[in-house]
Amino acid sequence: MEQTNFVKGKKVDKSRIINLEKGKIPPQAIDLEEAVLGAMMIDKKGIDDVIDILHSEAFYKEAHKEVYAAIYTLFQNSEPTDLLTVSNQLRKDGKLDMVGGDFYLIGLTQKVASSAHIEFHARIIIQKYIQRQLISISSEIIEQSYDETADVFDLLDEAESKLFEVTQGNLKKSSESAKDLVRQAVNKIQEIGNQEGMSGLETGFTKLDALTSGWQPSDLIIIAARPGMGKTAFVISMAKNMAIDFGHPVALFSLEMSSVQLITRMISSETGLTSEKLRKGNLEPHEWEQLNVKVKNLTDAPIFIDDTPSLSIFDLRAKARRLASQHGIKIIVIDYLQLMTAGSAAGGNREQEISMISRNLKALAKELNIPVIALSQLSRAVETRGGSKRPLLSDLRESGAIEQDADIVSFIFRPEYYGITEWDDDEHSPCEGQGEFIVAKHRNGGLENIRLKFTGHLAKFSDLEEGFGNEFQSKMNDFNQEISSDNFPSASDAFGDAGDDGMPF
Repeated sequence: MEQTNFVKGKKVDKSRIINLEKGKIPPQAIDLEEAVLGAMMIDKKGIDDVIDILHSEAFYKEAHKEVYAAIYTLFQNSEPTDLLTVSNQLRKDGKLDMVGGDFYLIGLTQKVASSAHIEFHARIIIQKYIQRQLISISSEIIEQSYDETADVFDLLDEAESKLFEVTQGNLKKSSESAKDLVRQAVNKIQEIGNQEGMSGLETGFTKLDALTSGWQPSDLIIIAARPGMGKTAFVISMAKNMAIDFGHPVALFSLEMSSVQLITRMISSETGLTSEKLRKGNLEPHEWEQLNVKVKNLTDAPIFIDDTPSLSIFDLRAKARRLASQHGIKIIVIDYLQLMTAGSAAGGNREQEISMISRNLKALAKELNIPVIALSQLSRAVETRGGSKRPLLSDLRESGAIEQDADIVSFIFRPEYYGITEWDDDEHSPCEGQGEFIVAKHRNGGLENIRLKFTGHLAKFSDLEEGFGNEFQSKMNDFNQEISSDNFPSASDAFGDAGDDGMPF
């Protein structure tokens, strides 16, 4: 018997309704799309919160794609974004009637009262977009898999590439002609030639900056060492130099130490007060004054620390994009790579996860056009190897992909840690209080072993003024000989013994 229903006096075939309910509709969130676009037009903060998350293709409804594109154009041109400016931009683009006119835009702004939950809504929109992308990719893979002439390994490679593209959350860049690229390269060379100083970001370590011309945009730099060598001490010293001395905003993602521990070590390095004293708080009155005066530079430094544990690579990329948008960060430091996770997209063994993380870090460096520094652990092969304990590229832990993806691979080596008292060079000079920054791979430059001064009680690296201590002591000896006949006190009696850096204290 035919089932019927009545809607507003009209006879409707109920079986058709049931069939529609069983049908498949692409994943979508039209109401959230309306809410997000409305919030972006009534609150500028809403734009800042989601502009690095959304793109026009993420919207399901065509009209919403055009509205978002207009908002994005206004944002790129640093123009105000509101109901009137968006309407005017759509009119200039010839899209106003297509989206439903001013009446539809007014309706969008009436959907919400504020941008309070805009980021949460935007992430749901992205999730729906990713679902639609996965459906589309899966359909293509299914169709191609039925083609008997297709090479299965080419098919696997293409499928993996497309899926990885979705995990990145970005569409591929369009290709550029050699003419455009040559023009860009020549302009960049001219710009570097006209500017004074480094072409990249200065680290505060003189010899390292001379070798690299500063950390370069879009480079992935790996700094690896065994535990206890001072990886964190080095990047803390570097971050402090870059932020305080050169004003470069630094983002530091610490997966091992808390943000308070990190900033305490920076305070120790800046003030000259040991971490132990700062931890216990037993400072003398003059030390309290020293702390209050010298900590001011660090207070105003553009350093941003995130100590989220077990941070996934996808969360890192989202956080980094936001920091770049809101604070204009110029460099990202991650301490350290092996503590990161690949998130829900992880698969296979740990080596494959690390490979995926390193690829994404390189992609992040290119996307934001800033250097990304990742600390890394070395394998125990260094400890078991006889003879020199100086690390090698083969000692990188868990994945050869780290070496492949990185533009610079470097190591930190302190012979003193292994009880070695002299450098293994021709001069056999003392290595006490020193470390070596070994540049083992440099895609765009030379290799070098750079010696630095290491102040253990402050966990601080600084430039090593080679020969300065010997020269100073020689002059002091000459001075003592000249005045000894007049029964003057010796220089050492008058000024005290020379310190680690050759200066009296």
